[in-house]
Amino acid sequence: MTSLQLGPLAFPLSPLLWFGALLLAQWLAARLAGTQARGAADAVWLAALAGFVAARLAFVAGAAEAYLASPWSVLDIRDGGWSPWAGVAAATGVLAWRGWRQPVMRRPLAAAAASGLVFWGAASTWLGVHDRPPLPAVALVALDGTTAELTVLARGQPTVINLWASWCAPCRVEMPAFAEAQRREPGVRFLFVNQGEDAAAVQRFLAAQPFSLDGVWLDPASRVGPAVGSTGLPTTLIVDAQGRVVERHFGMLSAASLASRLRVLNSGAAGEAAR
Repeated sequence: MTSLQLGPLAFPLSPLLWFGALLLAQWLAARLAGTQARGAADAVWLAALAGFVAARLAFVAGAAEAYLASPWSVLDIRDGGWSPWAGVAAATGVLAWRGWRQPVMRRPLAAAAASGLVFWGAASTWLGVHDRPPLPAVALVALDGTTAELTVLARGQPTVINLWASWCAPCRVEMPAFAEAQRREPGVRFLFVNQGEDAAAVQRFLAAQPFSLDGVWLDPASRVGPAVGSTGLPTTLIVDAQGRVVERHFGMLSAASLASRLRVLNSGAAGEAAR
């Protein structure tokens, strides 16, 4: 499960769980700190801010070349570009520093950090945030009317599957980056699986774009998204050459974050080939 559906809106689940973990940690730190409650709560918020910034900067540093081409995209945190371990290390460092300076804070801050991590781990495991579901055997329809099964289309080489619709604003924003990546990465197969629209609507939309896409397919009943645990658009699946889903991302991807994922996907494919 990657998203939470509330009426017509879908929200990425992972940030919601992190925020829940932060609120729990802040509450517990204040509860245990007694007269130092305000200071303990502030320390937790400061640690969270440091972790947030460090996680983003570490990811950006690892994909610096891609972000240099579009510097403003560094600020677009919707693209899923985070280095979690860098964030955890920075947050832990801030809490340790506050505990070293104020010994009375050590127990509340340690308990807060532990409770937040336990909450995140338990909730994300229960909700399947990090699950890698198998690709569903859904029959897709090409724009010319031919059909093929998704599991067959995504086998044999690294594949990126983008679930989209013409009415989805974030889908339209990220699509030029996918078109450029498809042109630049001949070793990766791209499948653009439209959710719920007919061939005529999709063809009209594509004809109006300044870029071209290969590998456009229709999923008329919108079956693929729910089958992989995502009820919102856009959703991107990163699939290895054996047809296994190695990552699911709900939300828009920037050119830089897509390039970073493709680099990991290609390095994995190279490793498999070398065995």
